[in-house]
Amino acid sequence: MMPQNQTDISKFLLLGFSEDPKLQPVLFGLFLSMYLITVAGNLLIILAVTSHSALHTPMYFFLSSLSVTDIGFISITVPKILVNIQTQSNSITYVGCLVQVSSIYFFGCLDSMFLAVMAYDRFVAICYPLHYTVIMNPHRCGLLVLVTFVMSLLNSLLNFSMFSQLSFCRDVKILRFFCDPPQLINLACSDTSINAILVYSSGALFGGVPVSGILLSYARIVSSILKVSSSSGKCKAFSTCGSHLSIVCLFYGTGLGEYFGSNVSSSARKDVMASVMYTMVTPLLNPFIYSLRNRDMKRALGILFSRAAKS
Repeated sequence: MMPQNQTDISKFLLLGFSEDPKLQPVLFGLFLSMYLITVAGNLLIILAVTSHSALHTPMYFFLSSLSVTDIGFISITVPKILVNIQTQSNSITYVGCLVQVSSIYFFGCLDSMFLAVMAYDRFVAICYPLHYTVIMNPHRCGLLVLVTFVMSLLNSLLNFSMFSQLSFCRDVKILRFFCDPPQLINLACSDTSINAILVYSSGALFGGVPVSGILLSYARIVSSILKVSSSSGKCKAFSTCGSHLSIVCLFYGTGLGEYFGSNVSSSARKDVMASVMYTMVTPLLNPFIYSLRNRDMKRALGILFSRAAKS
């Protein structure tokens, strides 16, 4: 089969879900509910942080930034799924696919790096409590967010440029519900060695480096907590890290299941379920983890709801 130039490809077919007409209303209702709950939950986190003065701290500033990222992350896949189900189509345009790929890299990198920044914040708060306000000053917090955004954007633009140079054959069926970068590489007819190197390099840089930073931060945190004499002090210190650790395990656990599980499993259904966990369930659960495990957040949400009820 002769390769086609990429400009001849007008669309890709997303075959991640069953095309059974009986299942379409169920899938539509499920994904719409997940999307609305995710957006509403993360918006509540953002509103609570911005409106409650007690939450005007670096920890909650980074949390609200993570919530914005989660809204963007789920918005690059679910709305397209809903449109395809409603129109009984499983296609996505060539340009739309490239935009989706670059957006996945952008928001995925943002998520990963924000989790590392939040781990650094907890490290400073627990290991250097007397210098916390000096180290984590507003200027440094803003700089950390800016650097995270710029690096994620550059990685996204680089991947967009590299994937736009690929040529594809006529068989453009993607066994996912979104344009998965590794699957696009497998579908290409042109040389993909540079793209493969870029994919794994991006994973190592924006996945491996943040994970290493998180592990180092928590190694120091645990070491400092163990030196605390009182059990109540240890419990309080661990409780401030519990929500963040839960999100870290959820994000990287589902991410590993998505990108490495497919190499072990030959089941397309299991691969799709791993994708759902990574792209939908993680952003859905993040606001619940923080709101249910955090007293300050629950108090702020209570005040927010009471104000809304009075107005």
